[in-house]
Order: sequence, then structure tokens, then C-alpha cells
Amino acid sequence: MRFVERVVFDTSTLVSAALRVESTPAQAFRKALAGHEICTSPDTLRKLENVLLRAKFDRYLDRSERSAFLDLYRKVTTSCDVRESAKACRDPKDDKFLALAVSCAAVVLVSSDHDLLDLHPFRGVAIMTPADFLEHRRR
Repeated sequence: MRFVERVVFDTSTLVSAALRVESTPAQAFRKALAGHEICTSPDTLRKLENVLLRAKFDRYLDRSERSAFLDLYRKVTTSCDVRESAKACRDPKDDKFLALAVSCAAVVLVSSDHDLLDLHPFRGVAIMTPADFLEHRRR
């Protein structure tokens, strides 16, 4: 029996959290770390790595620090098998986050992407911004 609620973060939210440690996405990530099980999949982890290590982010944060964030993320998250499929998002590349959230029985998918936010709720999973996640979890 699982007592901790599961949460999924999309890539853009995690990139923001990594690049700006005092940002709302970073606060939401820390809040999730403190009281939730953060779930990932091989596909979502691969996308995070591909995006976060892009050279365009060098001016914001050293590559080694971004790699350290990835290492931390791998250690503190739970890798889940994605057994559900989802073909609901305007941007098909975001369907992987919906499928993960449903497959791992997440209570929330945290995203700033309107292609995902517009689907709230999706098969019983709340989809909310990092700010809304922080506010909702304060209650």
C-alpha cells in the first residue's frame, strides 16, 4: 500500500527549476521532494537530459551543474513502467507525460505548458502550474 502521493513534472518545469533555484518551478520541485514521490520514465528522463544539456543553457548554468541536477533527479525519482498510452495533447511530444501520469497513478502533473494545462483534468490526474501546485499543497 502506498501512502505518498505521486507527482510528475514536465521537462520545461524541471529545466526552469534547474536553471533558477529560487524560481517558482524550483520551489514546486522542492515541495514535491519533501512530501511526494516524483515519478519519471525512460522517455521523460531522456527528454530532460537532451534538453537540459543543450549548449544554449551554458550562459545560465554551467554544464557540470546541470549534470549534477540530472544526477540528483535520477536518485530522488521513481522510474515507472508506462503501460498506458495517451494521444490527447495538441503537441504529441507531450503525450509521454500524460501516459506516465496515468500509468503511475499520479495525483498531479506539474507543467507550465498550455498544451498540457488545457487538458486538466486528464483521466483523473490534475494538471497544474508550479504556482498552483505550491498553493494547492499549502492547504
